[in-house]
Amino acid sequence: MPHGSRPSKTLSFRPLTPRTWADFEKLFGKNGACGGCWCMWWRQTRREFDANHGAANKRAMKRIVESGEVPGIIAYDGGEPVAWCSVAPRENYESLNRSRVLRPLDDTPVWSLVCLFIARDRRGEGLTVEVVRGAVDYVRKRGGKVVEAYPTDPRGLRLDSVSSFMGVPAVFEAAGFREVARPSKARIVMRRRIR
Repeated sequence: MPHGSRPSKTLSFRPLTPRTWADFEKLFGKNGACGGCWCMWWRQTRREFDANHGAANKRAMKRIVESGEVPGIIAYDGGEPVAWCSVAPRENYESLNRSRVLRPLDDTPVWSLVCLFIARDRRGEGLTVEVVRGAVDYVRKRGGKVVEAYPTDPRGLRLDSVSSFMGVPAVFEAAGFREVARPSKARIVMRRRIR
């Protein structure tokens, strides 16, 4: 399916809460998505992340969910979890807030979209654009006005899943985002304003 085209089935989205935790576990599998990350890369210091690799990262994410914080949304196709998007107010991402490359551009309150994970058997179907659109809708329903993303510019290369977990520019362009900054050769800051 061409990049950015719509999948044939309609996805539904649910926030990650204690009720949907089992679906999150199923989607991420025993390895915790990309090498035991459990989507904790932007929520911890690098030292904490490395020390917590695997099961400890899973426990850390579960504590976040059990605290009542919603760290993102799960996409479902026919009741089956098929994708994940980490989207939350920027202040929820400890490591992002310390990043020299991705420092805040201005005082605009933003929701940051920092991770996308598609089930291995569903990749290449155009789901990523739909997941980003679902994240924008989720932010809209919670009163957010700006969603910010930090895709990797592939610069003509094919990125592996570890290098593309923050998405690529074409996905966000198809979902209505526009480039607002380029803090490094590989990293772009894109925003979508919500009306």
